[in-house]
Amino acid sequence: MMRPRTTVIPLVEESAPSQWALIRRRFFRHRLAVTGLVVLGLLMIACYGAPWIAPYADNYQDLLLGATGPSAEHWLGTDDLGRDFLSRLLFAGRISLSVGIGVGLLSTAVGVLLGSLAGYLGGWADELIMRIVDLFLIVPAIAILALALRGLGSSPITIVFVLSALGWTVIARVARSQVLSLREKEFVDAAIVLGASTTRVLIRHMVPNLAGVIAVNVSLAVAAAIITESTLSFLGFGVQPPESSWGNMLSQASGLLGTPQVYLLVFPGLFILITVLAVNFVGDGLRDAFDPHAKH
Repeated sequence: MMRPRTTVIPLVEESAPSQWALIRRRFFRHRLAVTGLVVLGLLMIACYGAPWIAPYADNYQDLLLGATGPSAEHWLGTDDLGRDFLSRLLFAGRISLSVGIGVGLLSTAVGVLLGSLAGYLGGWADELIMRIVDLFLIVPAIAILALALRGLGSSPITIVFVLSALGWTVIARVARSQVLSLREKEFVDAAIVLGASTTRVLIRHMVPNLAGVIAVNVSLAVAAAIITESTLSFLGFGVQPPESSWGNMLSQASGLLGTPQVYLLVFPGLFILITVLAVNFVGDGLRDAFDPHAKH
């Protein structure tokens, strides 16, 4: 009697998603983070594309028009020189966003570099870098910033470097603590045994494991830099006319509260608020996405 033939179907194991795929999936499940990313993207397109998107040219004036409220022709009204306020906000946003992004990237790069060196090398290098961090943390930041900008000038590039010089300390401490933990891992010992140099260990093994910390810090530093630049400009130490930022637009309209031209004060503050909220939402999403304890 012949036995019935059986067909063996091999089991195909689905390949596990990569770590970056899991991070991307967790991020896009965060609705506020996605909303913030869309809003931030639209703001950047509108501001950096202002020469092509803005209804009027930068600083175009109609002195006979004067200050008028929002209308169909001027959606956000005009200022006392007859300049379209929406156009001014978009052109000013280029400086505010550039300062925020520049400070976020530069301060994070410096902080991660010095913090990683302090944590990995230890000894006198750790002591020296951490004492410098402590020194920067105890000085009054706004006063130092105001004095530095008064002496060095208030160009956007100067503001970026001065804010970065005082903003790298927090991420340096975080990076140091992370590297102190990573330094004890087996893969670092294996790399050292195989002859990897300090630079290679830091770049190939330490920094990739700090990706979550770096991403979150960049977003938080961008938001903090936008607020700090606006504060300095409001106090008269930031970007100076004829250049415009959202901060000095607030400063110029500071005496209009309770007048019919109060919209000149409201709209720059609203743009700052929306931008900072969007950046913080993106930072929250990145923090959750890079959290290794989050549910997949």
